[in-house]
Amino acid sequence: MKTLDHIPVTKFERAGKLVQTGVKLGGNYLKYYGQKLLDPETDRTSLDEENAKDVYDGLKRLKGSALKVAQMLSMEKNLLPQAYVERFSLAQFSVPPLSAPLVRKTFQASLEQYPEDLFDHFEPESVNAASIGQVHRARKDGRELAVKVQYPGVSDSIGSDLALVRPIALRMFNLSSRETEKYFREVAEKLMEETDYCLELKRSEAVTEACRHLPGVRFPSYYPQWSSERILTMDWMEGVHLGEFVKGPYSREEGDRLGQTLWDFYMYQIHQLRLVHADPHPGNFLVGEDGALIAIDFGCVKEIPEAFYKPYFELAQAENIGNPVMLEEKLRELEILTPGDTPEEVAFFTALFREMLQLFTEPFQAETFDFSDPGFWGRIADLSRRFASDTEIRNRNASRGSRHFIYINRTFFGLYNLLHDLRARIQVSRFRTYLSSTGPGKGSC
Repeated sequence: MKTLDHIPVTKFERAGKLVQTGVKLGGNYLKYYGQKLLDPETDRTSLDEENAKDVYDGLKRLKGSALKVAQMLSMEKNLLPQAYVERFSLAQFSVPPLSAPLVRKTFQASLEQYPEDLFDHFEPESVNAASIGQVHRARKDGRELAVKVQYPGVSDSIGSDLALVRPIALRMFNLSSRETEKYFREVAEKLMEETDYCLELKRSEAVTEACRHLPGVRFPSYYPQWSSERILTMDWMEGVHLGEFVKGPYSREEGDRLGQTLWDFYMYQIHQLRLVHADPHPGNFLVGEDGALIAIDFGCVKEIPEAFYKPYFELAQAENIGNPVMLEEKLRELEILTPGDTPEEVAFFTALFREMLQLFTEPFQAETFDFSDPGFWGRIADLSRRFASDTEIRNRNASRGSRHFIYINRTFFGLYNLLHDLRARIQVSRFRTYLSSTGPGKGSC
């Protein structure tokens, strides 16, 4: 794969790249409508494929938060056309890497040493390049290491990138700028955290130490002495990316075991630590030769305030969803219903979210749940399509809820998709056997 010797870092450079991408999209639409005039039966498949390719090609050269947004969207399998999901999923671990000279320059600026001077051996070609950084293999004092190197200018461009993406998102989802301010602020804050490798190291050590007793899951050790704000060094972990593993072949029992491990790992973080690894895409997990699940990236960790945690999980209980008084009370606590709502709006959004909750909390209502059940995923797809085409929802500008929904919902959607890919049947409450009797921990992050 061709390497990059330069990444656009100024607002004007990055805006220019996006404008070039917009011109290509305009040309795709002109070609599509021309074909449509000649053949009214022409569908959008080729348009979606060309647009997805051009958008991804533009974003992968920008890297940073622009590419991270594409990675996040690749997890929304029921919201985007398949062409976008497939193309954007490449942002997880397949983008053009930095050239060796640019990697050396980054090391010198961050650790005041070149990588070949710091390590006994350092491979100049990356083994994995993603949205915010790329990974190199190294060796030091007999240890096999993975060294994550952040792309230059990523943290400095987050604000301008989101400012460029925001108008597009508002138009796509018919949202109001004022009402979505808190959500964009939440995304910006989390992206800034992801560019701070010192914070990632601290959180990685805290979460892995707290979860090390869970069966079936392993973690790398981290090395502060060879890390900095832009460089992160950890053990090299051998294994197959989860996204490759699920392509098979593997037995149903293996899928169940790995799925149960994933479920217990996430439920333990949420209910014991009140924080969670909020980036559950396949590129962040390996399957080891011993069959263990290996978690390798804790760049995105979401802390869960008690004021959000309590009503959120109270609404995972069927008896509360079915209780009109309790349901309205919790919807107000979660900022889904607001003080200025009219009676008609209260009725509309209560009915809307009751239906959503009844579907998405189905896994919590049973002793065991089969995430390969096509009926469950069919109902999710049907609901997504119906809501996307409902003009009343669009006209009411339904950007509602606490800012904490963004990453907590993202966590659950990502987890559900991983469990679906594994065709896993899980015991819903097994994680409770690992919870401490002293109550939830606050985490040390």
